[in-house]
Amino acid sequence: MSANEEMLELLEEAATRLGVKVSYEALQSGSYGGLCRVKGEYRLIVDKKAPLGDRVATLAHGLAGLDWARLDLQPRVQARLRQFAMPRAS
Repeated sequence: MSANEEMLELLEEAATRLGVKVSYEALQSGSYGGLCRVKGEYRLIVDKKAPLGDRVATLAHGLAGLDWARLDLQPRVQARLRQFAMPRAS
């Protein structure tokens, strides 16, 4: 298993633990997907045809803004999420 495949699995697990449903769909908008709310629940839609690295980035970007710090995640997963976290105003 490649590092990206493993990261994808770890991010999918984090999404599940955060109550975010991840779905892989064929998107045609030129976007690789993203996080949205459907009927009050978070959903992360990922383009199933996107390259593996882009699927990882889409998941990380979508989860980065959520309260993932309370989860016991591997340091490399935390580092990937921090790459996409927006700085918070103080």
